[in-house]
Amino acid sequence: MHTLKINNLSKRYSNGVQALKNVSLEIPTGLFGLLGPNGAGKSTLMRILSTLQDADEGSVTFGHLNVLTQKKELRKIIGYLPQSFGLYPKISAEVLLNHLAVLKGWTNKKQRKAIVATLLDKTNLYQDRRKKLGGFSGGMRQRFGIAQALLTNPKLLIVDEPTAGLDPTERNRFHNLLSELAEDTVIILSTHIVEDVKELCTNMAIINQGQVLLQDNPRNAIEQLQGKIYQKEIHKDELADYKEQYVVIAEKLFLGKPIIHILSDHAPQNGFTPIAADLENVYFSQIFGK
Repeated sequence: MHTLKINNLSKRYSNGVQALKNVSLEIPTGLFGLLGPNGAGKSTLMRILSTLQDADEGSVTFGHLNVLTQKKELRKIIGYLPQSFGLYPKISAEVLLNHLAVLKGWTNKKQRKAIVATLLDKTNLYQDRRKKLGGFSGGMRQRFGIAQALLTNPKLLIVDEPTAGLDPTERNRFHNLLSELAEDTVIILSTHIVEDVKELCTNMAIINQGQVLLQDNPRNAIEQLQGKIYQKEIHKDELADYKEQYVVIAEKLFLGKPIIHILSDHAPQNGFTPIAADLENVYFSQIFGK
């Protein structure tokens, strides 16, 4: 079993934006959720781990490999599904995956045919193998992306915002696929969707403005907040006043009426009622409660 160890990783772009600042994480085999808003630094971290970008400072090891310097060796055991990727619309899934397999080193025709068929079956695309990629739904495109990422039989799989835009059925199918793969692979799921992490990940980190705010397992992180989350229905014009008095971590609408969630160590008066904490509360308390 390999562990990915990231130590004090930093990256500043030429325009002055500090995308990562002293990021340190230890990621074991299984599904690891990297949760944060858009622009938090998640994609920069994914590109560095995928050998597509260089860091300014820090170190990354995966087993005995130095991720930052042994890029060629790492690429043999890594799979990457970026947030957006292009497909040739007039080519079938089977033909393109076969072509990508050649590029990944599958030179034996018989073995290549077998691995292409296996991966199309694993990603539930075998029945659509001769269909042109231009006719694929969003979920089918994502599953094809995973199929190409698995051509190296990766020990490290990185997926960046994989379920954004998927309908509930496709999202559930994609979750099942990732869960199956996670049994003997380090999988990093980078997302801003709390439900993805809640349903899939045994370990997680929350990142914002290039810094790690929390690393924990979801169950423990939720437990730490129990007894500290309260809610109240308010009028829209009262929101600013409540934000001055309390740590407001979420604003929601229920039947058209605003409801706020606050973080408090002590039971507030003023009509608030306690509620059970969930992972969304953990996320918002880290992003907005600091």
